[in-house]
Amino acid sequence: MEGTSFVLKGDICYSKTPTSLFTAEQGFLVCTQGTSAGVFDRFSRIPQEYQHLPCIDCSGKLIIPGLVDLHMHAPQFAFRSLGMDLELLDWLETWAFPEEAKYQDISYALRAYRALVADLQQGPNTRLCIFGTVHVPATLLLMELLEHSGLVCMVGKVNMDRNSPDSLREADAERSEAATRQWLEQCKTYRRCKAILTPRFIPSCSDDLMRRLSAIQRQYGLPVQSHVSENLREVAWVRELSPEASCYGDAYARFDLFGGEVPTIMAHCVYSGSKEIALMQRRGVYVAHCPQSNINLSSGIAPVRRFLEAGLSVGLGSDVAGGVHTSIFRAMSDAIGVSKLRRCMGAKDEAPLSLEEAFYLGTRGGGSFFGQVGSFEAGYEFDALVMEDPKPLPPFALTVKERLERIVWCSDDRSILKKYIRGTPQPASGFKAPDGQWR
Repeated sequence: MEGTSFVLKGDICYSKTPTSLFTAEQGFLVCTQGTSAGVFDRFSRIPQEYQHLPCIDCSGKLIIPGLVDLHMHAPQFAFRSLGMDLELLDWLETWAFPEEAKYQDISYALRAYRALVADLQQGPNTRLCIFGTVHVPATLLLMELLEHSGLVCMVGKVNMDRNSPDSLREADAERSEAATRQWLEQCKTYRRCKAILTPRFIPSCSDDLMRRLSAIQRQYGLPVQSHVSENLREVAWVRELSPEASCYGDAYARFDLFGGEVPTIMAHCVYSGSKEIALMQRRGVYVAHCPQSNINLSSGIAPVRRFLEAGLSVGLGSDVAGGVHTSIFRAMSDAIGVSKLRRCMGAKDEAPLSLEEAFYLGTRGGGSFFGQVGSFEAGYEFDALVMEDPKPLPPFALTVKERLERIVWCSDDRSILKKYIRGTPQPASGFKAPDGQWR
């Protein structure tokens, strides 16, 4: 583990269950070498062995776990907010693919990724799962920058050998496999930034490539991230490409790249039916719910209530640049909003998400993909934010929960006063990329 040992004093709030918040006004949160030793309502209740630790007084400030983004496209950060009048597949062809092709130029990648990492470092997210591009040098550069940023991430070199522009399509499955193995050998020394296998989605990956990726997964024991059931046109396309699959998710499962012994995140799941939901539940697949992207790209509204009732593991994703905001606070408020719309539009039996549930998804729900992350219970890795209340303040007193609610909806990075990852305080100023030659 990383980090020092200390105590934070302030108004503490975190999730114990998906439907409840634990709060402690003027409480004490103990960090021991990067791990939480728990929350105590009075100093006298802190175990004797920790009472000698330095106490950082954050009285009047809100202390919450760091946020977790389960789905982001790093090369798309540069053009976020553009092309938002298009639907998914048209947007990919018009904006996403042409932009990603630019990352063959390592100098362009350096400028773009420096801006992304600086933004993430100053925001509320402490853990992220990130798509790179097909380019090995640019993906290694991204991982190098993230490794020095203090953030804890999983990053994937993207695989795509069919149904893609010439500028991005890998020559064939064999060369995609070779590039992936090269990337894995060169990034295996990183401590904070780990590799995650990343077939872009079924339409862009041939059966031969999926078989080769499955073999790589078994050899290296890698987790997997991809997309499933995001858009109606995409779902119909997958049905044509994989007619033997019982559902979109089964097109991955046929290659053992859909949960089971393989830790897996599938983004979106907007059109996951009962068969696909049952498959995800049986195989322990994580859902990365990306509400802002689903709005912007006219994809629809994911049935998150059904996922939760089925016992699926669910977290939140920004899906930059389908989503414009990197902050998972914004994903929390959007998740609540679209769940209300879903009910208004006919899903009368699906209760909207509560604040407690959305906060859980953005902290402990997504954090569990990284292990014991996203809570302040004893034994959890110590990722924490110290937040001040958004200005102007209302002319009446607020509970800790109400203060959290204002922070979620305001989604203002300026409210962050301190940020800790694995117990290590993060720089308050902008990100500076390390010097040196890029591989």
